[in-house]
Amino acid sequence: MAVKMLFPGSSQAEAIDVRQLINQSALSAWQKKIIALCFIVVALDGMDIALMGFIAPSLRAIWQVSNHQLGMVISAALIGLALGAIFAGPLADRYGRRMIIIFSVFFFGLWTLATAMANSIEQMMLFRFLTGLGLGAAMPNVGTLVAEFSPERRRSFIITVVFCGFTFGAAAGGFAASWLIPRYGWHSVMLLGGILPLLVLPLLILFLPESVRFLISRHAPAERIHQILSRLLPGTTQVGDRYCLPDPRTQQQGAISTVLSQQYLFGSLMLWGSYFMGLFLVYLIGSWLPTLVNNVGMTVTEAAIITAMYQAGGTVGSLFAGWLMDRFNANLALAAIYFCGGIAIVTLGFSPAHAAIMSGIAFCSGFCFNGANTGMNALAASYYPTHARATGSSWMHGVGRIGAILSAFAGAEMLTLGWSFSQVFLLLAIPAVLTTLMLMAKSRFAS
Repeated sequence: MAVKMLFPGSSQAEAIDVRQLINQSALSAWQKKIIALCFIVVALDGMDIALMGFIAPSLRAIWQVSNHQLGMVISAALIGLALGAIFAGPLADRYGRRMIIIFSVFFFGLWTLATAMANSIEQMMLFRFLTGLGLGAAMPNVGTLVAEFSPERRRSFIITVVFCGFTFGAAAGGFAASWLIPRYGWHSVMLLGGILPLLVLPLLILFLPESVRFLISRHAPAERIHQILSRLLPGTTQVGDRYCLPDPRTQQQGAISTVLSQQYLFGSLMLWGSYFMGLFLVYLIGSWLPTLVNNVGMTVTEAAIITAMYQAGGTVGSLFAGWLMDRFNANLALAAIYFCGGIAIVTLGFSPAHAAIMSGIAFCSGFCFNGANTGMNALAASYYPTHARATGSSWMHGVGRIGAILSAFAGAEMLTLGWSFSQVFLLLAIPAVLTTLMLMAKSRFAS
């Protein structure tokens, strides 16, 4: 039954509380369709981000590029990711989540296709930067949209289900690369990463709705909201109903002012710092693991498979993280998972150079790091109110991408300095511990 609340200034005495309506209803078929579409977008995002790491050994052999040049190409995409996330959040809070998501998928698909045609390292840097702008805009806004269509009792799990698409896509890209590169070269991998988003685009245009919570916060016509709710939760609303979205936290401030306000600032800083360290770990491992494994005597195919297992671990870990967050303190749950990831990554650094053993440990590392990073999206979406949710989530992504950018240079520098496999992974335990401490602090002071 629809929940009625007083609607100030309305000729009608009552209005439907959409937040409570969604919270008290079971997931409908249309909600599941929205979740599936968002999963696909995140999977394509994860695939396109990871592709550069899979083709890096081939580029180094064919183009005779240095590790520093590879680092510049990887970091170009990550700079684009950071800028795309930072600017897309406020735009989505102003113009809507749906439009930004659709445009971003078109943008990163188009420029990934262009990357397949690159014939110099400079062209590849430019195309990967432009690709990154679209990739960075997609993920945080997908998380926001899913959060606003999910009942709060299951929000963390649903968001992590969607975001495990990232590691699913990255792993799929790794397995595809291990088959495509020996047969058709690195260009075929980038073609695949560009064509798939463009094929999905018509589905998004036809079936992806705007967030009803966003529409209410922007005072959209009641008829438009009713059209979405009648498909989302059939029979719960009628033509002529009015809608409201009560929030105990003030909406007098703008989105940016809310994120930086005294009430939210400490929690924002802890989210930014945690995601910064988390993405530093995930991107350094994801981007450089194929090269590092190749350097210890593994073939390009074995390196791609080991890295794909690392990404696949994140798919399972994401589901576990979401399940754990819905049942215990979400901040402490993620802190524990990051800490276990630190133990796993040190173990990988000292493992024997055997494909099966390294694949198993890489799976465990990805289970923790990628799984916890996915959970950070649910943590941010739950922390901020509706009118600032896209900005808060996107800014966490934007600051986190700075860690990803630095990881590209850090990986290149460690390889250039001749650091051993074990030294590289021993160092990665430090950001894992720092992330754990920051999430514990957020739990204590800004949960």
